[in-house]
Amino acid sequence: MREVSIIATTKDIYRTPHMTQSISTLGELLDTAGTQWRAYDIGRRITKIDKQTFAQIELGAQPYPYPLLGHAHIAIQFWDKSATTDPYVWFLKFPIDEQSKLVMATRDHFASLVLEAIGTQITGTDAQGKLDNNPYVFTPNANKLAAFNALMKVELKRPASQYYEAAEHYFSAPLLHDWQTLAVQGIADFALRIEHGKNQANLKAAWPSLPLEVQHTLAAMLEHVAINTSLTETLQHAIQEALNTNNKTLLINSLRAVSHSSASGIVTQVLNEVLVSDFRHEKEVLLTIAGRFWQQLHHTESLYLFMECVAALNEQDYFAGIFADLVAIPALRPHVLGMLRAPSRSEMLSRAIGKLFSA
Repeated sequence: MREVSIIATTKDIYRTPHMTQSISTLGELLDTAGTQWRAYDIGRRITKIDKQTFAQIELGAQPYPYPLLGHAHIAIQFWDKSATTDPYVWFLKFPIDEQSKLVMATRDHFASLVLEAIGTQITGTDAQGKLDNNPYVFTPNANKLAAFNALMKVELKRPASQYYEAAEHYFSAPLLHDWQTLAVQGIADFALRIEHGKNQANLKAAWPSLPLEVQHTLAAMLEHVAINTSLTETLQHAIQEALNTNNKTLLINSLRAVSHSSASGIVTQVLNEVLVSDFRHEKEVLLTIAGRFWQQLHHTESLYLFMECVAALNEQDYFAGIFADLVAIPALRPHVLGMLRAPSRSEMLSRAIGKLFSA
């Protein structure tokens, strides 16, 4: 399956008098440079961050909402107000502190590195080379890059990539086409345009019988899409089939695909069924849940079921890693910390929690 790379670059920015004295945030830098811009989390799930929230994050007034592995993974898309070409993108990775707030010194350092280049034209190959050496610029994996590119095309109301049509044809009749000719970008375009034409109907019919390679890649795209109830029910049936047939690959693919569904009640029900199934102690399944189902873990029953399953592995480092990952999510933190004083927790979970503070 061919992959399509996406180049992240910068827009021309020119020095204005006293610019370095007036700029204290990335938002101000982008505004001063005369650009229109948008910010997204690209760590856990591609999620737009509105400008007011982003400003509060940059001021340290509120924590970063979706930290992953101790960092904020941010995509900033920006373009000149008169431009007709594709926008530029920065993919940035900043550390967060124990309160999940940005470490401001690193943000300031990145801004200063950009400001050092003001007064020169920094687009093109030479500019990209400079960004590659920037310690805060990172490259998301191929699936996430493709999903981000597909989403941007949709939001800007621009045509999909040249690979979309082939993907659309494939999913209309998978048995009649060679999946190995598909491009990752085409699959991403299909997922982000799932409600266009017959795409959803075709996928509902094809999902259970898709080659696992295609299903895996498509699931990596659908986890960024708030699919509707109808497609959610199809994936719910696939999850139940996976549980009945002990098919871990189908289970994980279907869980990823359903994780951002707008039918949150069904997603919670599915999650709880998995957490009492024979897969409840499978590390790969538990990592899939930790990374993508944090919104369902707000429910006390689901959170306790999940942490019981992690504790049952009797691997303290693994438990500590999951605990640290979940407690860093601001919206989930009160629920995770609530376990520390909950009298109803099991002895096994109590032991695992106790070991977090005995080292």
